[in-house]
Amino acid sequence: MENIEELSPLRITPTVRALSSALRGKREDVHGSSRVNGDRVFPEPEKLWFKESSAKNLRNRDFLSPTTMLNTLYADGQVPPAVMSRVLSLRGSGVLPVAGGEVMGEGLRVRVDRAATFRAVLGGGAAEYLKPLSQRQGCVVLNCPALHPKPNTPSPDTMSLGQLRTVLLADHMGALLRRQGYAVSFCPTLPEDSDIISFLRALGIDWPTAPANWTNEEREEKIQDSLEKSQYREREMERGRRTSGGGGRKAEEGENEGALRINLKRVFQEEGLPGYDPSLGTCTGESEPLILILSLASGAKHTQRHLVCGPVKTPGSHLTAAQYLQLRRGQMKEASEMKYGDQVEGHTWDDIIKVMTSATVRFELLSTVHTSPVTLDVKREGGVSTKGPRGGVFVMYNCARLHTLFDSYERGVEKGLYPEIPEDSQLDFSALKEEGEWLLLFNYLIPFSELLEQSGQALDSEGGGARVNIKTEQICKFLVSLSKDFSSYYNRVHVLGEPLSHLFNQMFCRLYLLRALRELYHSALDTLNLPPIRQL
Repeated sequence: MENIEELSPLRITPTVRALSSALRGKREDVHGSSRVNGDRVFPEPEKLWFKESSAKNLRNRDFLSPTTMLNTLYADGQVPPAVMSRVLSLRGSGVLPVAGGEVMGEGLRVRVDRAATFRAVLGGGAAEYLKPLSQRQGCVVLNCPALHPKPNTPSPDTMSLGQLRTVLLADHMGALLRRQGYAVSFCPTLPEDSDIISFLRALGIDWPTAPANWTNEEREEKIQDSLEKSQYREREMERGRRTSGGGGRKAEEGENEGALRINLKRVFQEEGLPGYDPSLGTCTGESEPLILILSLASGAKHTQRHLVCGPVKTPGSHLTAAQYLQLRRGQMKEASEMKYGDQVEGHTWDDIIKVMTSATVRFELLSTVHTSPVTLDVKREGGVSTKGPRGGVFVMYNCARLHTLFDSYERGVEKGLYPEIPEDSQLDFSALKEEGEWLLLFNYLIPFSELLEQSGQALDSEGGGARVNIKTEQICKFLVSLSKDFSSYYNRVHVLGEPLSHLFNQMFCRLYLLRALRELYHSALDTLNLPPIRQL
């Protein structure tokens, strides 16, 4: 009977927890806070160890418990033999196998059994490492204020770059949440065949549409009826008391005399909704913010969260969304022609330039924390480089290199130079000794599922009020970092070696690794709604 632990996907977080438990022993029974035993303060479990990520440190350790941590646990930082034995014999569901460890000047360092880990991850197929740890249930509606009529439907020529960033954030969040298992809907519905829909589709955004003559009168009537019956509706007498203090509000009130008004301040206070702006008072039935909190005012129990989107700055210039996309598309075409010459023509290259332009725009606007401003260089004499670690273009280029590699391998098989890739049971994964190979597995392939998990965890978390912070920048940063390390490895290592039988084992092990990386690229790009480029 196979061991269930060996079948469980290997994860970073369970490994760190198991290492902490081994180091603390029975002290692990107390969870959630540091404690004092005599004069000794015991640190939080998650602070006892950290995962290494730099190529330099990974040469001699994979996890480290720093000397400062050991000194808080043990006299003079000396790890007892029984504790050391627990660490070195570590096992458990999802726990990486330990090959060895020792106490050095920097602390207790642990090395993972890398050959066993390569076999466990690559031999079993990478699918389990490309999806979130768990699947959630529920429905999420993503409401994008930038696309609401004000009063007319926005167009590419009126949309600001800040509004475009908001739309891209909504699109990315939708893809992330669907991967979590949520059913995701987008609001508002836009007129089909409108300029804004064509513009969004050019960026790979599939926004919901309705016929141009479609109306929402029935729904609007229901909303109006709910508002009129709402306990938070402001009556004329209340309005008179509020405005009798004079001056500043009377003119504004006169402009909307007789309009239905809802007291937002009462909604927030009585419904117990933290996180909203306390200066909000009332708004009319036509106000967009009112529609956003209507369900809460009527007593609905579902949760609303707000994702704050920072501005986009273009020093020395002002561009609409349409002008920005046109600029980046022209720069992308020019850069491609400089690199590939006359072959840049026809439908295939039109599609490539379209995808590469979309990648450039998405990485420029999504690689920054969503609450922070983005500053763009939109000088027309600048360009979009196809070389160097420059965001979306660099990522797509390296994804294409993987496809080119496997195309070359398949052609070699057809010519009889190489045999077909054998089953993993026939391979010795200890042949993967190059430091870049472990770095790609340990820093990217194994942690990816935990990265995907974070968006669902942010929505699940209680407290913090109406605002939610989802690390929407992490996928872009992850892909750029992956591409830098993959490019360094690929430039250094000749994967398809001479067709000599004694070299085939190492070549096949590398192909297993790079095939998993290719699928990792596809999975990560899918959360940005970017199709992979298969040739450049």
